[in-house]
Amino acid sequence: MAKRGNGFPGGGIPGNMNNLMKQAQRMQRQMEESQKEMETKEFSAKAGGGAVEVVVNGSKEILKVTLTPEVVDPDDIEMLQDLIVAATNEALKSVDEANQAMMSKMTGGLGGFPF
Repeated sequence: MAKRGNGFPGGGIPGNMNNLMKQAQRMQRQMEESQKEMETKEFSAKAGGGAVEVVVNGSKEILKVTLTPEVVDPDDIEMLQDLIVAATNEALKSVDEANQAMMSKMTGGLGGFPF
């Protein structure tokens, strides 16, 4: 007679494994909800003492670029370009930091699994 099941009494998933699966599913739902929330958040950064401001969303899409009139110098376009790049990079860095903080909060600092 062939042995049936997966080796566990009753042929089902043991209680601890079942609880672990439920926790993993709950954590996945929470992460999905947090990710959706992150996508709607806005992050801004300024450069040149506030002369340039860039606003991005959690999906890393640029929503707005604001320039003060003083920073628009036709004889120094390179400085304006550099300020826009600097503000954009800083705003994107803020998104990454917020994502990292969210993930750390969700996982409770889990990270070093032995496998």
